[in-house]
Amino acid sequence: MDKLMLTPEEAAEALGVGRSTLYDLMRLQEIPSVKIGRSRRIPVSALRDFADRLATAAAAR
Repeated sequence: MDKLMLTPEEAAEALGVGRSTLYDLMRLQEIPSVKIGRSRRIPVSALRDFADRLATAAAAR
């Protein structure tokens, strides 16, 4: 079974950005995340949506 949620480190690696960049994107609410206990997780679907928005914005230019 594929993961539904990723750690911030895994999400940053999947996007090809640094961990601090990913935390900035979460803080700016560009990428939604959820808190499970004391851990922060990012839904894989949120990463796909973010990447789609970036691609759409780039195509519109």
